[in-house]
Amino acid sequence: MSIFLRPDQSDEPPFPAYTLARSEMRVLEPTAEGRHYQLMVGLPPSYAENSDRVYPVVYVTDGYWDFLKMTNAHGGLVYDKVVPEFIVVGLSYAGENLNYGQMRGWELSPVAMNGNPATGHADMFLATIKDVIIPFIESEYRADPSYRVMAGASLGGLFTLYAMYSEPELFQACIAATPAVVVGDDWLLKYEAQFAASGRPLPVRLFASGGGNESPTFLSGILRFNSRAANSDYAGFDYQFRIIDGERHAGMQIESYTRGLRFAFEPLAPETGPSQ
Repeated sequence: MSIFLRPDQSDEPPFPAYTLARSEMRVLEPTAEGRHYQLMVGLPPSYAENSDRVYPVVYVTDGYWDFLKMTNAHGGLVYDKVVPEFIVVGLSYAGENLNYGQMRGWELSPVAMNGNPATGHADMFLATIKDVIIPFIESEYRADPSYRVMAGASLGGLFTLYAMYSEPELFQACIAATPAVVVGDDWLLKYEAQFAASGRPLPVRLFASGGGNESPTFLSGILRFNSRAANSDYAGFDYQFRIIDGERHAGMQIESYTRGLRFAFEPLAPETGPSQ
């Protein structure tokens, strides 16, 4: 009879932790606002062996949760030849035992939530991404500056939409999974209306989604946004929307990211359509 011992019950050293291959953690200097960001960087399989090749980059919010979702989607989509290889950058925080749920409201919401001054600083976060994080990635890695993707879910999806309207030429594609449109009494829809009135082009591929079994109130905000986006006539705008049937707020995100990556990278896909 064999006996299986837990590491703390054995004289042997603990089992080694699993490490995600081709991944790196990069810590940035604190910002003027005192935000201390950490970047989780996932490199594609060919990165080390093809020194002349540059790669598009997917920047994803809530990296402590969503970096693995993106990196896990990468391999299967590349295998199916529906996306090119790409770099993933998870936007996260430096430090231990952090309260992510509390911290993320500071930078992901463009408007104060319930009057909370610790929220509503998306403009500062976007400035940091544009002026610090993107230049860092494009100087440290072989990142293709001609094709960047911004992605996020929930508050991260709201931030992604805010970033798209605020800097429409910074990202070539955006993925907004279950965006929190209802925040600030549909603040984003008012922001979109201001953008529409400006007459500016929107040269972006946008994938947005909602979960079929999400809170009806929350989903209604997403559907209001979809109605506006689907009927817009922005120059250069390409849009796709999907309801993830049967899924709630968190469970729908993996499928949303998979489908969103396919749509975002369709112009660069090695193959499109059914396999031959």
